[in-house]
This record gives sequence, C-alpha cells and structure tokens, in this order.
Amino acid sequence: MSHSEITIEIDPKIAPILFGEYDQNLKDIAAALEVMLSARGNTLFLAGEEQKVDEALAVLEQLRSQAEKGTILGPHEIRYTVDVLRRNKPKHNGEIDFSATPIQVTNRGKRITPRTFGQKAYVEAIRDHVLTFGIGPAGTGKTYLAVAMAVAALQSKQVNRLVLTRPAVEAGEKLGFLPGDLQEKVDPYLRPLTDALFDILGAELYQRYMERRVIEIAPLAYMRGRTLDDSFIILDEAQNTTTEQMKMFLTRMGWGSKVVVTGDITQIDLPKGQASGLVEAAEVLKDVEGIAFVYLGERDVVRHEMVQKIIKAYDRQREETESPGS
Repeated sequence: MSHSEITIEIDPKIAPILFGEYDQNLKDIAAALEVMLSARGNTLFLAGEEQKVDEALAVLEQLRSQAEKGTILGPHEIRYTVDVLRRNKPKHNGEIDFSATPIQVTNRGKRITPRTFGQKAYVEAIRDHVLTFGIGPAGTGKTYLAVAMAVAALQSKQVNRLVLTRPAVEAGEKLGFLPGDLQEKVDPYLRPLTDALFDILGAELYQRYMERRVIEIAPLAYMRGRTLDDSFIILDEAQNTTTEQMKMFLTRMGWGSKVVVTGDITQIDLPKGQASGLVEAAEVLKDVEGIAFVYLGERDVVRHEMVQKIIKAYDRQREETESPGS
C-alpha cells in the first residue's frame, strides 16, 4: 500500500468547530479511519495509507461543509458521516448535511435539524402528508422531531393547537396502585412529550400555551368521541394501542389537521396475545394514498453510541430466533 501525506488549510472561523474541543473530533476521525491526523493552528496534517487518506479527506470535506452551515459537530456526526461514506461510496454524490433549514430553534437557541437520512425522510413525510407513521427504535428522534414539527406548525399558524397523547399501558405497574389523583397517575406516561415541549418552548411559553389550552396533553382514552379540527395531533408509543384504540384515534382527525403516529414495534407492552394497533395499521393502511410510513433504524439513533450497539445486539438476537434453523 502506498503512503500519502497531505496538508490542508482550514478557514480559521471553521477550524474550532471542525477540530472539536482539544481536537477531539480529529482524534475520533483518526481512530475511525486509521490515519494520522493532527492540527497546528488552522492547518491539518493527514498521513496514512493512500486509500484511507482519501476516505479521511472525503469525511473531512463533508464535516467542513456541515460546520460552515452551522452544525455543531460531535461523535454522532462523525460516526454517521464515516458510516454513510463507507456504505455508499460508489453512489454517494451529495452532501451529508441537513442543517441548512432548521425545523425549529429552541428557547435556548439550539437548532433542531434532521441528523440522518432517515430523519430527513421522516421530517419531509410529516411536511408533505396529512398522516405520517414514524416507526423505529429508541433514540431515533421520532417523538422529538414530531413535537418540533408540531411547534413549528403552531407558530407559523398552520394549526391552532397541539394535541399530544399516549396510551397509558402499564409495564409491570397498575395505575390504580400508583399514588395521587388521576392526573398524577398518568403524568409519568406523558412525561416524554412534556419534556420535549419544555425543551423547545422554554418554561414560560410552555406554561402560557398550556393555560390557554393551545397545547393539550392527555391519555389516549380522552380522545374518544372528539373531532379535532385545525390541530397537529401526535400519538406517541403507538405500539401499545389495541386495534380498536388505533382506529378510534385515527378517526379523530378533522379538517385542517395533521397527524403523526410514532412507535417502536420491538417494545410492545400489551398483554400476551393482544395485537398491536400499530402493527396492524402498518399492514392495513400501507397502500392508502396520502399516508406515509417511515421506518427508522439503528443508523438513525442519535443518542449515546452505546444505544446503537444495544439495538444492534437485540436485532441480531431477534434475527437468530426467527431464522428457520433456530
């Protein structure tokens, strides 16, 4: 293998973002691609086997483009860029970047953008369809991105209110045995939705919307008998709905409304033998025009690297269990 050495000058404004704190991004790139990579000022020194140096150059160019558009680079962006370029090298021509138009900016100034191709497809599906199903494992941003899209629709006056709901399925605990009144009993089930709203809106605006009933967060049972017009409606943890609950929810949609259904079909907490409304809906509605199904996978996980490894391990175990020879 021939050896290659390259020196690259980086824009001084971009260099700190690209290099990372204490050059950690460069260390991660060097470890992932097995090259020597170091910096002095805004100058990069790259050395190693010619093929690996070429890969590192492609990764650096993609990351530099992302940094120029405002993306804060970290371990996820590096892992994902390396992974995409390695898997799609013959056919990948475009930029691995989704930061040009943020969905929303949080109360603290954080830009919310898709961070994988799967997330980008999910956001585009929500934007273009009346009803979108986002199905995938934990950490893929299903709920958070849906809430961000809902807040953006509310603030741009596309809808008049947000309705967020979850089935209150007990995973090992019975509601009747939990302390407090009904609201206190169901609050833990709804916390992921309130956490996302709180993060995006900030405490003051979140409280104001709640007081004015612009935002409604309630267990799925509260949706029965209602018709929701001009609303952005999110059903979270939909794998824990029954067939009847899913049909009831989907028929709540009124004029001017948009619906997003999220769930992880690998984590169903329904009683044994009870069919999941999400699994059935994916089959029954797959050919209905105007409905989008987006399936996210372990490559779309944007949490800690360990979450991705855990999901891979469980997927591997499930495939072995389901294989004919098992």
